[in-house]
Amino acid sequence: MKTVALVAGACYGMLSVILGAFGAHAFKSILSVERLQSFETGVRYQMYAALYLLVVGFFLKFDTGIEKSVAWMMILGTLLFSGSIYLLSFQEVWGANLKFLGPITPLGGLFMILSWAMLLITVLKIKN
Repeated sequence: MKTVALVAGACYGMLSVILGAFGAHAFKSILSVERLQSFETGVRYQMYAALYLLVVGFFLKFDTGIEKSVAWMMILGTLLFSGSIYLLSFQEVWGANLKFLGPITPLGGLFMILSWAMLLITVLKIKN
């Protein structure tokens, strides 16, 4: 599980830099200001998740189910949260109706929040 968290963190970090660069340059000419701001929110939260996964990957032992869930909830939550924002940002450009993805974004956010809550529980259980 440690490797999964670290690889996911590294991939999310790399992709957020790539997508952020595209957002800052190439997508400025095709996305509205509002859609570009949404896209940048997805990129920002993906980078937060990348750093989070790297930290938990290095510091947790993943001995318990809750520790494993800390990583899986963040991985899945980020995929749902940022991924749905990216797709929704481009729906007008593609001429597609992707509004059905709207409820996916807060679900992803909920998984991310649950990951933070489980990390808090894990940290509080650590005996120094």
